[in-house]
Amino acid sequence: MKLTASREALLKPLQAVIGVVERRQTMPILANVLLVARDGSVSVTATDLEVELVADANVQVDAAGEVTVPGRKLLDICRALPDDAEVSISQSGEKLMLKSGRSKFSLTTLPAAEFPTVEDINAGQSVSVAQAALMRLIEKTHFSMAQQDVRYYLNGLLLETGAASLRTVATDGHRLALCEVTLDGGELPEQQVIVPRKGVLELQRLMTGEGELTIELGTNHVRIQLEGIRFTSKLIDGRFPEYERVIPQDTSNTMSADRGLFKAALQRTAILSNEKYRGIRLIIRSGGLLLQAHNPEQEEAEEEIEIGYDGEEIEIGFNVNYLLDAIGAIESDEVSLSLVDSNSSCLLREPGKDDCKYVVMPMRL
Repeated sequence: MKLTASREALLKPLQAVIGVVERRQTMPILANVLLVARDGSVSVTATDLEVELVADANVQVDAAGEVTVPGRKLLDICRALPDDAEVSISQSGEKLMLKSGRSKFSLTTLPAAEFPTVEDINAGQSVSVAQAALMRLIEKTHFSMAQQDVRYYLNGLLLETGAASLRTVATDGHRLALCEVTLDGGELPEQQVIVPRKGVLELQRLMTGEGELTIELGTNHVRIQLEGIRFTSKLIDGRFPEYERVIPQDTSNTMSADRGLFKAALQRTAILSNEKYRGIRLIIRSGGLLLQAHNPEQEEAEEEIEIGYDGEEIEIGFNVNYLLDAIGAIESDEVSLSLVDSNSSCLLREPGKDDCKYVVMPMRL
């Protein structure tokens, strides 16, 4: 293998894939990236056996070939070179030689044949969507994913197709976030896949919000083709809860509040809430919302804000962080909070809109 490229051309794909290069030395080859040079381009592949990233760059290929080299070391070398540097890479026996100006580097290699890659994912369906739309779906829901829960199917994001929509749902068992977007192009087959937490966070890092992307849904993998980058992730093998059942229906008590005022009042009151449980009491009554918090040191906080509400008086407790996360994801100036009674979950959303819904379970105080 022999190629010549600018520092910038090599740096971009290396930076794109480095997030999944393994630091742990369980398998030495996972600390490497696979370089494949052919037909005027080089592809850089990294994997942790759960998420695989492949990024391409246009380079001058003098001799085609493939090899694996330590990913972080190669990235650090490219970063340390001058901005306008030209880099030549060639293979010499079991070493990769990198030259730029008066700098020379010799890196150890491992055979490309030993590098684990995902070739065909047996995609059942392919969906084209604006990158900004998928970015929004993930941003509006990812914070409700569980972390290291024994219910492994909650440690990820549900991606669901059906009718003419694409939907994301996340829940940790205490709260739920749902967002959907309507797609052009008619009906889609109904399919549910659970993308693991690590894959979701990596995908968030890669997306810029510009252009279109293609989502391929397979039995065991999801593959997303971005501009110049191919993202492939294993799916969580499990059944996601029937989330529709926990979204409150026929909510007769609905309050509306200024989003900024409500958020600021929650943040102030939360200062004196229990640091472990983060509980806060809401007393919802006609014309006003009273927020109360106290902690084991017997310190108390209380605040009242004006709201629009004409239902029965309700006293209920919630984890204040869950309320703040949901309110932070709502973009409108007003926020609507709906309840059935003082023992039910609350439904937060933008007034008059149903594309994003947030459910928070109550807690005893």
